[in-house]
Amino acid sequence: MAARRGRTPRDARRRAYAQNFLASRALASQLVRDARVERSDLVVEVGAGRGVLTAELARRAKKVQAIELDPAWAQRLREGFAENQRVEVIEADVLRVQLPTEPFRLVASLPFNITTRLLRRVLNDPEIPLVRADLIVQWEVARKRAGRPRTALSASWSPWWRFRIGRKIPRTAFRPRPAVDAGVLVVERRPDPLLPTDVSEAFASFVQSLFAGTLVREIDPTQWAALFAAYARDKPRN
Repeated sequence: MAARRGRTPRDARRRAYAQNFLASRALASQLVRDARVERSDLVVEVGAGRGVLTAELARRAKKVQAIELDPAWAQRLREGFAENQRVEVIEADVLRVQLPTEPFRLVASLPFNITTRLLRRVLNDPEIPLVRADLIVQWEVARKRAGRPRTALSASWSPWWRFRIGRKIPRTAFRPRPAVDAGVLVVERRPDPLLPTDVSEAFASFVQSLFAGTLVREIDPTQWAALFAAYARDKPRN
């Protein structure tokens, strides 16, 4: 189908893929410094787009797997980083692509419409060897996830992951400009998990069954883990 008059194929792709790209290399450099990427790190970057973050990550990391769904941008990335042995461009959907089996970092300037689906992909199973994620998301989403667990989903992740807010990013830092400001949501694996990883599915079901009302929403991660441990201990065995 032909593009509407005044709109280019690039405009159509931006709408289809919900693309809003970082416009500042200086800001990209600062975001990578904030993430404390080190030379020993394997970094998975989601939504590599123009490669602004990719270039900064490649200066600091051991290896960058730059994932891009849009075929046109994936091709430009392959051409732009053809001589850089630290960058591997993967044209794929991050919600379906095979994740590394060795410890890795995740850095992403996400299409806002896949934030929750990506979080589910990498956090639902704490045995995935993710070490830390630095995700550019809507500012209100960052605030929501970084506070005390207010949803069953956040609570179900809390025994294995800690959340905090990084810097706020104004909407003017993106091209095209989104309707809202963004922020960095930092997710770090707990060095001492509150529960074993093999109970994650049972814990998620437990949280879902209890998560109703304001009192339950005030429970912190340590209390959730203690409640589940008591439940599992006292649960009748067949």
